[in-house]
Amino acid sequence: MLSKQVKVILAMIATTMFAIFIFGLSHSISTGFAGFWGGLPFAIIAATVVGMAFYDLWDETVRQKNQT
Repeated sequence: MLSKQVKVILAMIATTMFAIFIFGLSHSISTGFAGFWGGLPFAIIAATVVGMAFYDLWDETVRQKNQT
């Protein structure tokens, strides 16, 4: 079992790498053939998914839950 500090550090690294990949992909789509308006739906979805990933990071590592 990992200590809480190690779990937080690893989760931050993984979530940040995920966010960089997703935003890079979104940037690539928007500046490529699809253009800004063609890439906008993906950018909105990407921002939502990355937001959910950071919420899950907070929920799993920082938030105090009742351990029942």
